[in-house]
Amino acid sequence: MGDFNVALVIVAAVVSVLVLLVNYQHPDDANQAYFPKRVVVLGLTVAVLSILMLPADVANRQACRKAVYNGACNLTLPMKTLWLVVYIVDAVFVFLVIPFAMFYYEGGQDKSVGKRLRTALMWVVASAVVRPRPRHLIRHMTMGENCTAFLIVTLHRMGLVGKVDFTVRHLSSMVQTFPNSFSGFSSGQPCFSQLPRVIFGGVGIACLPLGLIFSFIRRPKAVITRSQYIKEATELGKKARELKKAAEALHQEERSGNKGRKWRKNVKALEKELLLLEDDMKALEEMYPQGEQAEATWAFTVLGYIGKLIFGVVGLIVSIAWVAHIVIYLLIDPPLSSFLNEIFIKLDGVWGLLVTAAFAFFCFYLLIAVIAGEMMLGLKLVFITIHPMKWGGTLMNSFLFNVGLILLCSISVIQFCATAFAYYAQATAAQEIFGHTLQSLCGIKYLYKYNVFQYGFVALAILTLFYYTIFVSPFHQVLSQ
Repeated sequence: MGDFNVALVIVAAVVSVLVLLVNYQHPDDANQAYFPKRVVVLGLTVAVLSILMLPADVANRQACRKAVYNGACNLTLPMKTLWLVVYIVDAVFVFLVIPFAMFYYEGGQDKSVGKRLRTALMWVVASAVVRPRPRHLIRHMTMGENCTAFLIVTLHRMGLVGKVDFTVRHLSSMVQTFPNSFSGFSSGQPCFSQLPRVIFGGVGIACLPLGLIFSFIRRPKAVITRSQYIKEATELGKKARELKKAAEALHQEERSGNKGRKWRKNVKALEKELLLLEDDMKALEEMYPQGEQAEATWAFTVLGYIGKLIFGVVGLIVSIAWVAHIVIYLLIDPPLSSFLNEIFIKLDGVWGLLVTAAFAFFCFYLLIAVIAGEMMLGLKLVFITIHPMKWGGTLMNSFLFNVGLILLCSISVIQFCATAFAYYAQATAAQEIFGHTLQSLCGIKYLYKYNVFQYGFVALAILTLFYYTIFVSPFHQVLSQ
C-alpha cells in the first residue's frame, strides 16, 4: 500500500507538470523542442518531489517513533540517502542538464540534431571548465522570441494600418556566444542558492498577492466602444512601428560590430518594451472582445479577474503568515510562539495527508514567489534578464530558465523550511543535514547564526510592500491624476 501511495504521488506530480507545460507553452514550440520539454517535465517533477521529501521525512520519523515492535525503525525509508540523491540530481540538472538543453534549444531549428547536440555539449563543457564571469559574456541574442508583435494583426484585419507583424529573431548573431542565463551559477558556495530565495523571494512574497489584487482593482469595468478601440489600437500600432525601427537600428549596430555595454542595455530595454506592448494589447482585447462569442469571452474575463482577487487574498494571507512566522519564531530570541509549527502538528493529529498538503503548499508558495520576484525585478532593473511565464506564450528557453531557478531555490527552500519549522521537523534527517551540518560550515555559519538571510528576506518584503503602496497601487494613480 505504501509503494502504491508513492507511485500515485509521482504520477500526480508528472501529470500536473504536463498540464502546466501544455497550457503555458508557446505555439512556436508546438510539436517540436521535445528534448527541452522532457527536461522541463523531469526538472519540475524533481522539484515537486524534493519539496514533498520533508513531510515524508517527518512521517518517516513518526513511523519509527510509533513502532509496535523492536527493529521497526530498520524498515523505514533511508532518508539521508534519499536526501543525498535529491541533492545530486538537483545539482546535475541545474549545472549540466538545463544549460545543455538551453544551448540545444537556442542552437536553431534549421541545424541538424547532431550539430546542435555537439554545439551544446561543447559550450556546456567549456562553461564548466572556464566558468567565466557574467559581465564578460553576451547572451546569444534571440531577442523577441517571446515578443512577437502579433498585436498589429488585429489592426490589419480592421483595415486601419498596415500589418507590422514582426519577430525580432533576425537580431540573432551567427557568432555563437555563451548565454548568461546560467553563467552566474556557482557551485563552490554552499549558501549561493540562498541569494535568489532571499532577493527574489523577498520581493515576490509581497508583489505576488498585491499584483493579483491590484489587477482586480484596475480591471476593465465595462466593454469599450468601437471608436475607443480603434483609437487605442492605432496608438499601439504607432508604438509598435517605433519599436520596430529601434530593433532595426540595433540590428545595424550588431552588424557593424558595435555590441558594447550600451548596446546590450538598449537590447534589454527593447525586450521589456515589447513585453509591455504585448500586455497593453492583451488589456485592449479584454476591453473589446470580438467574434461570435464576444459575450462569453467577456464573462470569462470577469470570472478570471474574480479568480485573481480570490487567489490574491489567499496569497496575501499566506504571505503575512510567512513573514509573521519568520519574525516571531526566527528573529525574536526567545521565540514568542512556534506559530505555524503548532498548526502543522495539530493538522497532523487530524489527518496526515492534510498536513502534508498544507506544508507543501507553504513551500511551493515560496518557489512561486521567487519566480514572481524575478519577473518583477526583471521589468524594473535593466541588468536582470526577463523570462516571463505567460499562459500560451512561454518559450522553452524561458521555461528552462525558470525550472533551473526553481531547482536552485528548492534546496534553499527546504533548508529554510527545516529551520522555520524546526519544531515540526525535529529529529528528522533534513533537520540534521540542513540544520546542524550546514550551519556549522566555516565561513558561512555566522550568516545562519545571526539570521542574515531571514532579515534580508523580511526587509525586502517590507520595502516591496511600501513600493507597491506608494508607486503601483491604484490610489497612487488617482492622486497623480
